[in-house]
Amino acid sequence: MRDFSWKVFTMTGDVDAYLLYKQASGGQQGEPDADAQDGEEDDTDLINF
Repeated sequence: MRDFSWKVFTMTGDVDAYLLYKQASGGQQGEPDADAQDGEEDDTDLINF
């Protein structure tokens, strides 16, 4: 299922297919939030002006 949903995502760019891929992978790909400790925020997605 994981390979199929990734292939659909790469061919179509469908966000739902990507979310299905992430759900099927179970966070095994090293999600950015996995390293954050309790109470610590991940600042990588903040935009500084």
